[in-house]
Amino acid sequence: MPNRNALVRLLLIPFLALFALANAGADIGTPQRYTLDASASNVSAKVPFFGLASKTANFPRMQGAVTIVPGAPERAVIDVTFDATAIEAPDSLTLERLRGEKFFWVEKYPSIRFVGRSLELSSPTRGTVSGELTARGVSRPATLDVTFNADPLMQVGKPVSFTGTTTIDRRQYGMKSYQLIVGNKVDITLKARMVPR
Repeated sequence: MPNRNALVRLLLIPFLALFALANAGADIGTPQRYTLDASASNVSAKVPFFGLASKTANFPRMQGAVTIVPGAPERAVIDVTFDATAIEAPDSLTLERLRGEKFFWVEKYPSIRFVGRSLELSSPTRGTVSGELTARGVSRPATLDVTFNADPLMQVGKPVSFTGTTTIDRRQYGMKSYQLIVGNKVDITLKARMVPR
């Protein structure tokens, strides 16, 4: 009898392996597509000023789309474009400089874009999005640390909000002026609400 049991187990191994392979993608659901709710989304950029304080610019106008695949977060795509010409600043002098050639040069580069192509979750509501940020015609790798208001893989058909943060070096995007006054590290915060489409 022991030999017979061993033979049964031996025969079952390839069958179970085939069953596991056949069902490996069973938990992957239909891609969920969202549009960013522009009225409830914005981007801010905070930079040190004189090493003692900071100034924050806001980009209130943006558009974008998000795709999340239940069961396969690594297939997520976040594509957000914000209007650089609509930039807001604490004072008129700062605004003039930010809009000018030494910073965002909005006349030549009217938009800034982030495209994330992979979501790695560390918990149901926290993770990182790896992608690329393009500003002033320069594209560089960027990673957003994201926090969702609910598990995005479980909110099928429902709005989902998230906050994403990253830090860039403005010099890598051609913004090298006023280095004795303005810090080089820029903290960027994206707050967005995604609406199913």
